[in-house]
Amino acid sequence: FSSVSLSSLRRHLNSHSEKHHMCHLCPKAFRTATLLHNHVNTHTGTKPYKCSECDTAFVTRGELSRHRRYKHTLEKPFKCTVCEYSSVEASKMRRHIRSHTGERPYPCELCPYASKDAYKLKRHMLTHTGEKRYECYVCQARFTQSGTMKIHMLQKHGENVPKHQCPHCSTFLSRKHDLGVHLRNLHSYMEEAVKCRDCEAAFHERYAFLQHRKTHRKERRFQGAQCSCTCNQ
Repeated sequence: FSSVSLSSLRRHLNSHSEKHHMCHLCPKAFRTATLLHNHVNTHTGTKPYKCSECDTAFVTRGELSRHRRYKHTLEKPFKCTVCEYSSVEASKMRRHIRSHTGERPYPCELCPYASKDAYKLKRHMLTHTGEKRYECYVCQARFTQSGTMKIHMLQKHGENVPKHQCPHCSTFLSRKHDLGVHLRNLHSYMEEAVKCRDCEAAFHERYAFLQHRKTHRKERRFQGAQCSCTCNQ
């Protein structure tokens, strides 16, 4: 295993760590007693970490910390050094940074696909296994991905599903809340422009920036010094 990212290497090394702490309620094992303790709490329903500002309680201290930032303090301590993006969680910041670096540390073992995060790789693997976990509640048709199911519901059961079209692009969303999130994330004005790392273009809207980035995907700007091979990374 090799990686250009130190964090990816650390995660890979953790996969080799021995898991001596066994759960007595299921077959799972963990590297530390703390991880085991948090896991057992999920079996027993114990939530020892209580929010001081509301009645919510959580299994782990990390869950409580995320809850406070999302619901109460609205703090986003993780700041991107390249653009104006900031995040409540370190994991989301790591995924965001990959949109700048182009790193895809989660490769598929069955095809050339590689992903920026583990969740998308798991979703991709369904295309190989054929497993269809998502079921349409109107006609019970099944799909490998939730996005495909949503498109099916909008196209086949449009009269039963509310449609909310983005006024700025061709995106359709089934919930008004999702439309609001889409508008904030992709179409809100950013005071500091995001600059393209491959050319001089700069954008004050994330959607326009992402559309522009697609124009670079098929470019093969890197050529091997000892052969005629060209690559886009």
